[in-house]
Amino acid sequence: MKKGKILLVDDAAGVRKALEIILSPVFAEVRSIPSPNVLISTLEDFRPDVVLLDMNFTASANTGGEGLYWLTEIKNRFPRIEVVLFTAYADVDVAVEGMKRGAFDFIVKPWDNTKMISTLQAAYNKSVHSSSYVTPKADNNMYWGDSEPMRGLHYTLEKVAPTSATVLITGENGVGKDLLARAIHAGSQRSSMPFVALDASAVPQTLFESELFGHVKGAFTGAQTNHKGRIVQAEGGTLFLDEIGNIPLHLQAKLLRVLQEKTVCPVGGNEYMRVDFRLICATNANLSQMVEQGQFREDLYYRINTVHLHVPALRERPEDIVPLSELFIARYADKYHRQVKGLDHSAVKFLRQQPWKGNIRQLQNSIEKAVILSEGDYLTAADFNNEDQPYIPNCSTDEQSVRDMLQRYGGNISAAAKALGISRPTLYAKLKKYGL
Repeated sequence: MKKGKILLVDDAAGVRKALEIILSPVFAEVRSIPSPNVLISTLEDFRPDVVLLDMNFTASANTGGEGLYWLTEIKNRFPRIEVVLFTAYADVDVAVEGMKRGAFDFIVKPWDNTKMISTLQAAYNKSVHSSSYVTPKADNNMYWGDSEPMRGLHYTLEKVAPTSATVLITGENGVGKDLLARAIHAGSQRSSMPFVALDASAVPQTLFESELFGHVKGAFTGAQTNHKGRIVQAEGGTLFLDEIGNIPLHLQAKLLRVLQEKTVCPVGGNEYMRVDFRLICATNANLSQMVEQGQFREDLYYRINTVHLHVPALRERPEDIVPLSELFIARYADKYHRQVKGLDHSAVKFLRQQPWKGNIRQLQNSIEKAVILSEGDYLTAADFNNEDQPYIPNCSTDEQSVRDMLQRYGGNISAAAKALGISRPTLYAKLKKYGL
């Protein structure tokens, strides 16, 4: 029984015809194209399991660079597709480099028919049995992609991560600021030590001081034992303070003192202990504007802003939408035991047209839901038609957004919190903050 879909990419008509004759009795579908100029659109429509890719297409080119370029494009956009390189003897070294970049194997021209068939069958078997994929340039699930903004961000991270510099990460909700913080920690000399995170927007103000600095037994009602704060828990490692703009002003002064003196005193205590940790902060707020408005200490702002990394919104790097979608499809197909392999042309078009106000988090949620509900091998635009547009969750939790959600859900706190992508306690804290 014939199985598998093979795409041949070669500029020689005679080679394509010969391969179609050889492979058609073995594989279910064989298609060929003469140029990689239509490669991506063909992959979106045809969805092959394996691509047999020539290394050179331009008449004056014989370095194999074109093949390596298109290999990278295929693996970034369609991670489940296996690529077999088709090369002349002189390009063998380049083909080996291609395997380092993700090619399954290479076949040398002139080819042996038996070798050709066995190699492509092996590539097909790997493709259909692959249940997961680790993206290129990924650290702790941080997807870098090949967009210009993300390449620049990754370059800066590689310079900053090995140091102990304090880092401020900015960007909209859902862009992956927490993943970037973990990637910085993973690339540092502190990577074997704890990574401790605290979301300042999720902790009630009455408990924030204790959570960050710790407390001693009897410091307040309910303090029945000593408690190590997040700063002490991060000893030797990294402390990640998410949504740092939510820290009350009086605690900002205490945090500044810890950063300057490298000592901390728990609530209710009178002994200072030395601490050694790296601080990474993140926010979706405009801290410089908050400084001007007296809502954030200027000295703390400059203290945490030694290095500033901005994560671009997904709409600013649309070329990453399809590769990210493929990554999430692989993840959730495996998790929910679905046979979904990727996106068809209509789904690709649909996803690229969306504003993705919730960024990667919204895309991930949409893909997960579509994978669960889909009944086909490839997601279609119809699988996303039950999405409520425009997307509201996780976009913003500023005062106007909170007001809008409360009005939309008739004051229902649970529904409004869910729509905003935050917990009920966090919403209560914001209601108090905004005087609502």
